[in-house]
Amino acid sequence: MDLKTSVIEAIQKQFSEIFGERFQTNVPLARYTSARVGGPAEMFVIVENATELQTAVELAYAQHIPYFVLGGGSNILVADAGIEGLVIMNKARSVRYRHNGVHVICTAESGMNLSSLARQCIAKGLGGLEWAIGIPGTVGGAVVGNSGAHGGDMSQTLLAATVWEPGRGARIYTNEELRYGYRDSILKREQGRNLARRVVLSAELQLTPEPVDVLMARANAFTSHRKQTQPGGASMGSMFKNPEHYYAGYLIEAAGLKGLKIGGAHISEKHANFFVNDEEATAEDVRALIAEAWNTVREQFGVEMELEVELVGKWEFGE
Repeated sequence: MDLKTSVIEAIQKQFSEIFGERFQTNVPLARYTSARVGGPAEMFVIVENATELQTAVELAYAQHIPYFVLGGGSNILVADAGIEGLVIMNKARSVRYRHNGVHVICTAESGMNLSSLARQCIAKGLGGLEWAIGIPGTVGGAVVGNSGAHGGDMSQTLLAATVWEPGRGARIYTNEELRYGYRDSILKREQGRNLARRVVLSAELQLTPEPVDVLMARANAFTSHRKQTQPGGASMGSMFKNPEHYYAGYLIEAAGLKGLKIGGAHISEKHANFFVNDEEATAEDVRALIAEAWNTVREQFGVEMELEVELVGKWEFGE
């Protein structure tokens, strides 16, 4: 047995002792992603609260193991070859509320489903998250990517986030410190870079009491609009960010690519910024569609679109 193998086995034993059967090796990730594609995780662990999440990332960081936190599995495309190191399935979903004068502060752990949280808030007569109805991701992913829809986004609601920093531990970031922009934050800018990332543990959201029927009407209108304009099926959500002065879906459609099929994936006929897995797609099929859309839009309109979806894992060629 070589040194590398013995070190890996020692690390795996350590994770097994802490997490028991929730730690496994060589776990297929397709069923954990909204696009239903992607290869295996070398190591895989399920965490059930923010303390366990911090324990897992600290242990991986201390042992120089690459780690990736997986939430709702949307907005990512996992390579067919899978992900090296540790994939942490974040099921930290605790939520609590406290009154703060006019407002109510909701503290949610980062693995909480954003759409479920929005529904919970509406049922309590708390406004501010109705835009999140139907968004498949988690609170943590929303904090990182400044998720938004229907004119609302995370930056309008977030007071602060508790974030674990590699080698430093947990600290609180204010809204201002996260430097929010359109589908962007200081945390989002770490994606695609070869470094140990910061990890969102929980978020504090400022909500405003409103009548439940008013909130429900607003949410139902958003849900209806989403159903009318976005396809069902297995996709990653919006593929590209909207370039300044344009809509990405319009550019892809205008380039004549609506309905384009490569392998088991196609560009949606309903909304051209959604790429759908027809059940048999590989991640490479989807990436080929991405390349075709990006290149064609650039050639025809001189616009270089930026991915909203992150490519994760072991890709054969450069992104």
